[in-house]
Amino acid sequence: MLTSISIVSSNIKGSTLLSSSSVIRQHPMVLRPRLPKITNLTTFLASSASPVFRTLSSPAYESITFYNADRYVVWHGAMKYKIQAPGSNDTWSLVSFHHLMNVIGNRWVYKIKCCANGIIEHYKAWLVARGFNQQEDIDYSKTFSHVIKQATIRLVFSIVVSCIWKINQLNIHNAFLNGTLDEEVHMQQLPSFINSILFSHVCRLHKFLYGLKQAPQAWYTHLSDYHFSIGFCALKIDSLLFILFMGADIFYLLVCIDDILLTGSNSTLLN
Repeated sequence: MLTSISIVSSNIKGSTLLSSSSVIRQHPMVLRPRLPKITNLTTFLASSASPVFRTLSSPAYESITFYNADRYVVWHGAMKYKIQAPGSNDTWSLVSFHHLMNVIGNRWVYKIKCCANGIIEHYKAWLVARGFNQQEDIDYSKTFSHVIKQATIRLVFSIVVSCIWKINQLNIHNAFLNGTLDEEVHMQQLPSFINSILFSHVCRLHKFLYGLKQAPQAWYTHLSDYHFSIGFCALKIDSLLFILFMGADIFYLLVCIDDILLTGSNSTLLN
C-alpha cells in the first residue's frame, strides 16, 4: 500500500511546512475479493432484463429481491432445492383460508458462498417466515432460547490446544425442520411455487421455519433431548456445552444453533 503523507510542523517563531515524504507500508495480509454490490438498482435491472423467464445463467447478486432473483437459474434452483430438500416434504399442508386466521408472510434470503480464493462455491437460499406478524398465545408461546457464551468457546479451545485434541465441525442442514410445531401457524404460499389449483389456500406449518418466534427454543429442546438420550449431560453454567464420559475418555460438544463442534480425548471415536 502506497501512502503519501504530508507532515506539517510548527515551531515557536512560526509555522514551517516540511517537504512531503512517501512512506511504503507492506503487510502479508491477503484479502478475499469482495462481491460487487448494487449501487444503482435501475441500471442493474436494465442490464439484466430479459423477456424469457428464468433463462439468465449469469451469477446474480445476493442483495436483490425475489422477483429479480427468480429470473436466474442458479437462484431458482437454490429455492427449489430448499423446498424439495430431504425432510421438508411435511413442512406444511394447504388448508382453506378463514378470515379469523392470523396468516403471516414469508420471504427468501440469498447468500453466495465463496471459497477462500474468491471463487463462487454455491448459491444458498433460506425461506424465512415473517415472525414479527405472529400473535402471542395464538400462534406462539415460549420463545426463550439459549445462546452459547464466548467464554465457553475460548475455554474449550484452550483445552483442545493444550491437549492437542482433534476437533470436528458439523453443520445440520435444515435444522429447524427436525422439530414438530405444536401451535397452529398459517403462512402465505410461496411466490412462484403457488399451487395452481388451490391458489386461494394457505400453508399450515407442521415444522419450524427460520423467522418463527418459537423456532430457536424448540430446536434447542429437540437437540438437547437427543443428546441426553445418548449419554451427554449439559453443563450447568452453560447449557449449550454437553459433556460425555466414556470410561477414561471425555468428550465436549458445543452447539451454536445448527453448527456443532465435537472434540475429545479419543480421536479414533470422533471419526
